[in-house]
Amino acid sequence: MRLGVDFGTTHTVVALVDRGNYPVVSFEGVDYVPSLVASRHEDGALRFGAEAAAVRHTPGWSVLRSFKRLLNDAGQKTEVGIGPHRYLLLDLLAGFFSQVHRDLVQTSNAGLTVDEVLEAAVAVPANASTAQRFLTLEAFQRAGFEVQSLVNEPSAAGFEYAHRYRGTITSRREHVVVYDLGGGTFDASLLKMSERTNEVVTSRGVVHLGGDDFDEAILALVASRGSLEELPPEKRALLLEECVRQKEAVTPNSKRFVVDLSAVGREPVAFPVEEVFETCAPLVEQTMDALEPLLLGRESGASWDEVAGLYIVGGGGAFPLVSRRLRERFGDRRVRRSVHPIAATAIGLAITLDSEAGWELEERLSRTFGVFREALSGGDVTFDPIFSRDTPLPKPGEPPLMAMRRYQAVHNIGHFRFLECRRVVNGHPDGDVTPWEEIRFPFEPSLRAQADLSSEPVVRRDDGPDVEEVYRCGPEGGITVTLTSCDDGFSRSYSLRR
Repeated sequence: MRLGVDFGTTHTVVALVDRGNYPVVSFEGVDYVPSLVASRHEDGALRFGAEAAAVRHTPGWSVLRSFKRLLNDAGQKTEVGIGPHRYLLLDLLAGFFSQVHRDLVQTSNAGLTVDEVLEAAVAVPANASTAQRFLTLEAFQRAGFEVQSLVNEPSAAGFEYAHRYRGTITSRREHVVVYDLGGGTFDASLLKMSERTNEVVTSRGVVHLGGDDFDEAILALVASRGSLEELPPEKRALLLEECVRQKEAVTPNSKRFVVDLSAVGREPVAFPVEEVFETCAPLVEQTMDALEPLLLGRESGASWDEVAGLYIVGGGGAFPLVSRRLRERFGDRRVRRSVHPIAATAIGLAITLDSEAGWELEERLSRTFGVFREALSGGDVTFDPIFSRDTPLPKPGEPPLMAMRRYQAVHNIGHFRFLECRRVVNGHPDGDVTPWEEIRFPFEPSLRAQADLSSEPVVRRDDGPDVEEVYRCGPEGGITVTLTSCDDGFSRSYSLRR
C-alpha cells in the first residue's frame, strides 16, 4: 500500500493512493492520530496517539504535546523529560510512528493486513533542519515504513492544489504560493507549475510559529478575563483544551467567543470574537512578513501578477483571521483555502506516489550548508558554502548532488566546523545560523589509531598531505562527506548532522 503521512504538531494525517483517488484514513471515526505521548509516573510505561489522549487527564500520567517542535533543535542523543522520566527523543518519535503503523492495521478503515508493506511519502517543514529530516526518516524506518521520499510540507500541498485547481494555471500565471500554517511551524513556498512538473522556486517561513502560539495567546486573553492567571498545571491544561475547542469552532460568521470555565470552577466568560482576532493579529502579521518576499518579486523573481493562487493549508490556516488578512492584503479572487486544510499535505503526499498521476516534483534546499575554514595562516576565518540555499535537489533514483574541495593540509588534524544558515551576507553566514557536529580528521598518520582526537592539540605543519573533501546531498536533503588523504588513500566518511 502506498500512502502519504503528514506528521503534524497536533495531528498526524494519512492519505492513501487508491486508483486515482486519495482518501484520508479514518481511525475509528476520527481522521487523524493525535500527536501525543504519555508516560506513566510509576514505571515509565509509554502510550502514543489516541491511547495517550485517553489518559491525558488521568492521575499518575504526564503528557508530552507538540513534540514535533523539539525536532528542529535536536540530535540523535537529545533527551526529553515526561513527568519523572527521561527518554531519547528519537525513541519517542519511533514509538509514535510505530503506533501509527499499528493503528493503520488495527483500527483504521484502510483495509490493511498485518504483513502488508507500507510505502510512504513523508512530510517535513520546508525550513526543517537537516537534523530534523534525518530524525524523521530514521524514526519512520524504525517503525516499519518503507519511506519512498521526504517532501516539504508546502510542496506536497502544492500537488493537492494542482489536483484540485489545475484549471487556474495558465502560461501567464503558472506560479502558486502555498501558505502552510500548522500547529508548530509556518512555511510558505513558491511553486512553478508547468505541464506535469511542480518546481519549488523558493521557500520562506518561521520555524517556531503555529497554531500552538495562537492557542496560548487566546488562553492568556481568557485567563485575564476570568482572573485565572495563576492556575495549577492540570487546570491550565484543561483550560487550554477548552480554548482550542472554541478556537476551532470559530467561523467567519461568529460574533461571540464563549469559553466554558466549569473545569476550573468558574462561570463561563464571553466577549466579542474580534477581541480574539486582535489578540492573534500580531502572529498573523509575522506570517505575512515572511510571505511577502515570495509575492512581491524581491527574492523570487515572480510578481503577484504571475501567481495563479495563494493556497491556505494547515490546521492553523483554518482560523478565519488568516483568510481575512490575506484577502485584505492580496484580494479575494486568488486567495483560496483548502477544503481539507488539515489533510491537504497528506493528500498531496499520496499524489506524489501515484505513478498514474504523472506528476514530478523538483525540490530545492531550504538552507545553505557550509564549513568554517582558516585563512591568512590562522589570522582569519572564512565561511565556505558547500551547497547553497535554493539549489535543486535530485529526484529519487538520481545521483546525489556532489561538491569537492582539494588542498594541502597545514595542520596535523583537520577540525571541521559545519553549519547551516538562512542566508550568506558579505561572505558570512547570517539569519538563523545553526551549528552542526564538529569532525576531527587525522591528517597525521600517527594519529589515526586514536578514537577521540578532541584532546589532541592542533598544530601547524608545512608538509601536510593533499586532502580531498567530497560532499554528497541526496533527494531528502541529507549530506555526507568523505575525507581522503591523497598521499596514501586513507579515507573516512561521515553522515553530517547537528
